[in-house]
Amino acid sequence: MSLESHMSGGITTTCLAWAVERVDGLMLGFTDHDRDLDFDGMTFRAGTGMTARSLQQSTGLSVDNSEAVGAFSDDAIREGDLRVGRFDGAKVRCWLVNWADPAERMLQFSGSIGEVSHGPDGFRAELRGLAEALNRPQGRVIQSTCDATLGDARCRFDLSQAGYGGSFEVASVRDGQVLTLGGTGGFEAGWFERGLLVFEDGAAAGLRGWVKADRITGGGRTVELWQEPGVAVAAGDRVRVVAGCDKRGETCRMKFDNFLNFRGFPDVPSEDWLTASPLRSAG
Repeated sequence: MSLESHMSGGITTTCLAWAVERVDGLMLGFTDHDRDLDFDGMTFRAGTGMTARSLQQSTGLSVDNSEAVGAFSDDAIREGDLRVGRFDGAKVRCWLVNWADPAERMLQFSGSIGEVSHGPDGFRAELRGLAEALNRPQGRVIQSTCDATLGDARCRFDLSQAGYGGSFEVASVRDGQVLTLGGTGGFEAGWFERGLLVFEDGAAAGLRGWVKADRITGGGRTVELWQEPGVAVAAGDRVRVVAGCDKRGETCRMKFDNFLNFRGFPDVPSEDWLTASPLRSAG
């Protein structure tokens, strides 16, 4: 029997089940049924306090949207994970399932998690449909600096090669975002400014931050992030820091030897030149 046949009967035994895949690869399954469900090689857990508002779907290119609402659970969704953004951009799929026979199900929604708000008692997550990507600006901006991200498919620079990143142990932490690292790693001061810092272990494992300042201090180096990771970082935690790029053509040529893949327009006239007025000759 199909789900359509089941729904056309007088009595139905349906519930919602949804799978969440975080950007770090962690898969979580939830259901609003009072018992766990198993299908697609996953267990969809009951008793998590998760519910979903009605899904709004439309034809054309309009964005489908809904909301997931739930209570915090120590072993499912933790407030700390939401606060530091571990669920930002996570993929979401939602099925209507016959809980008496989970083989009878229908995919109702596929998209990602958007804005998340949370408080002391629960959270509310916006669910964005696949058409959301069509709202993003397309095309390029003509500018003198590069518009690629260091190491991406357009930049093509291999950040795994020696000399452009290093692993360090955190010696001390100040104000939650100023990290003193043990040793310099042989890199000059400022090498990691505008670069990426990844926490490899500890409470912040898997989180990332952008480097605001990179200084050599007393035999080690001090790295300041643009914002706190949201989780307490402790001495002894390990981090990996990757070289930063200021998007200038000179930096691309001299620091990375990658000018063939430079995605900026260094010879484009500046705004001052475009708005300049002609001057009368003194004669």
